[in-house]
Amino acid sequence: MNQKEEKFKNIRTPQNLTDLQKKLRHQFKDIQLLHQALTHSGATQNRLLSNERLEFLGDRVLGLSLAKMLLKKFPDEIEGQISYRFHALARNETLTKVAELIDLAPNLYLTHGEEESGGRKNPGILADCCEAIIAALYMDGGIEVVEDFINEYWHPIMSESLSPPKDAKTQLQEWSQGQGLELPIYKVKETQGPPHAPNFTIEVSIQNRKPVIGKGRSKQIAEQAAAKELLSLIKDRC
Repeated sequence: MNQKEEKFKNIRTPQNLTDLQKKLRHQFKDIQLLHQALTHSGATQNRLLSNERLEFLGDRVLGLSLAKMLLKKFPDEIEGQISYRFHALARNETLTKVAELIDLAPNLYLTHGEEESGGRKNPGILADCCEAIIAALYMDGGIEVVEDFINEYWHPIMSESLSPPKDAKTQLQEWSQGQGLELPIYKVKETQGPPHAPNFTIEVSIQNRKPVIGKGRSKQIAEQAAAKELLSLIKDRC
């Protein structure tokens, strides 16, 4: 067993990564990069061998690639409009959607405990792994390989909306500012579940409005859910 194989011998591994590489539109020269991108931090005693560092890089590579794609696609939009589109494409919900499109879940390297607690369906784990995959593509094949992958999966999502999209938190903030109110306040009310698969309950409140709550498997998802619920109540009363 060579050194690279030794690193991953205690991880639960998928049978075959051929199908995944086809969906990524790239055949890896260094397959261990793909192995590492799929390795959740809980699945290895050495966190340097997990996908955390690749996730850090992937976030930056995704941002650069999306910015380039958006500027080319919308040459007549101002910076603010482009920013709305960028944040919609870079947020965890979109990363999770792409992870589902490429059927990433069956290929994750998880512990038995993480798998039993639904780790393969955890939006946070899927989004982080998707960013790590982008980094692995970049390191193995360069920016052109990344842009090919992003064009395949993000371009259709980008084309779904003719006008720049705004997430629920942005809409709620703009509504409160338009009403001359203080900005929305978000508070974590409860956290349940194990550390690797938490569930958050978050409360959002606005001046002179009854607080509402939202739930999700990440703080960001729970905040968006709470903001969406409050916006719905506001619209019903208008």
